[in-house]
Amino acid sequence: MPIVRPHPADLVAGLSTALIAIPQALAYAELAGMPAYTGLYALALPAVGAALFASSPHLQTGPVALTALLTLGALATLALPGSPEYVALAALLALLVGVIRLLVGVLRLGRIAFLLAQPVLVGFMSAAGILIIASQLPTALGVAPPVSGVLPRALWALVSPGGWTLSAAGLALLTLVVMRLGRRLHPLFPSVLVAVVLGIGLSLWLGWGGTTIGVIPAGIPGLQLELPWRAVPTLLVSAGIIALVGFADVASIARTYATQDRRRWDADREFISQGVANSLAGLFGGFPVGASFSRSAVNRMSGARTRWSGAVTGLAVLAFLPFVDLIAPLPRSVLAGIVIAAVLGLVRLGRLVELIRLSRPQAAIGWATFALTLGLAPRVDVAVLIGISLAIAQHLRREQRLIIEHAVEGGTLGVKPLGVLWFGSAARLHQEITTLLSEQPEVEVLELYLGGLGRIDLSGALMLEQLMNDARAAGLTVTLHQVPPMAKRWAERIWTDPPKEA
Repeated sequence: MPIVRPHPADLVAGLSTALIAIPQALAYAELAGMPAYTGLYALALPAVGAALFASSPHLQTGPVALTALLTLGALATLALPGSPEYVALAALLALLVGVIRLLVGVLRLGRIAFLLAQPVLVGFMSAAGILIIASQLPTALGVAPPVSGVLPRALWALVSPGGWTLSAAGLALLTLVVMRLGRRLHPLFPSVLVAVVLGIGLSLWLGWGGTTIGVIPAGIPGLQLELPWRAVPTLLVSAGIIALVGFADVASIARTYATQDRRRWDADREFISQGVANSLAGLFGGFPVGASFSRSAVNRMSGARTRWSGAVTGLAVLAFLPFVDLIAPLPRSVLAGIVIAAVLGLVRLGRLVELIRLSRPQAAIGWATFALTLGLAPRVDVAVLIGISLAIAQHLRREQRLIIEHAVEGGTLGVKPLGVLWFGSAARLHQEITTLLSEQPEVEVLELYLGGLGRIDLSGALMLEQLMNDARAAGLTVTLHQVPPMAKRWAERIWTDPPKEA
């Protein structure tokens, strides 16, 4: 890995991003079911650790909405959110995510970042955005619904205006307005910071009686190795899903900026950097983390030149930790407003509708993932797993299809299969050719044109060998034509007669 020297502009960019990252980290911690202050633990050291290995100069690592929701889904049925048991499980989950991502990066398997089907991602993220907004509505409206479940609680809050705390709802609305207007004024307008300052100011001025962040432990906890290790088997699947799905944002940000800046990025290095970040989050009292679109954009527009801008952000948060009592009066409804404003862009129902026009089978996968994510909440990780399984099943079903063109001229049968010849489709090709030969008893020559095959696996090659041997045993002459370059090895290793090129 090349040594990159920090640039003076990284200092300004890192500090600018830290002003936004601190309140966002508090908000996303609550979304994850964690005490708000643990968001700072998931931001400080992880941001520094990620900067040591990242390939993109713009990625800002720390708590993000999507990963926070996946964390809540993985742990909500195992322990009470916010309890010591829950906090310990979240730390272990972050460590597992970190180890998985480290292994992927070290083994140079970063290409798996591109294996998530777009319909699955669009369906999941749209539903996740709705769930995140729904989870924040009771806090934003200042009510405590007597029901359980993310959507039932949100519905109860909406239909019970008599129980709303007007001051809480007003602050949440003010936060939304500030953040939406700020984006229109200028991309670098510190909307989150302004909302937080206004929230604290109004809280102190009005003598706020609602819920606030409250007392926050100063400093960062020491290394924590006393984790609930017995829960590792229970958390492994969820950790794998978070490691893969959560990396989709990382890959998207890095790829987009690499294209715009005309510079390379390395998926393996990003997996390593995110693995280090999550490992540090788990070992120092945090929860699973990822890369933030909004903070990365601010970092880039603030002039970041190297990956060290992320380290500056983390160090700035570390420097702020002794003074965290300054934000203790911040109303929680302001944090709810920050989360709602940040995730509105995740809900892309129009894109789901567009999938119907583009491909109905793929649209079915997207809408199924969307419905499952809402229906199985908070176990959204299970919904993602089912969505991935549906996408794989659809892919395998499609790959089983072979278009088989054929023509009979004189005593020659020419067959040209189009598609992929693998163990799932090989039997059909064998059956189809056998049927054609049985219907054309006058055929004496079988010509196989393989140029229309995108790939031939070992099972397909062995099937062709058996077919050719059987045909020759029946007295036919068999020739191969247009053997694809990637199938030359089968011609040399398996097929008895060398191919005759047309």
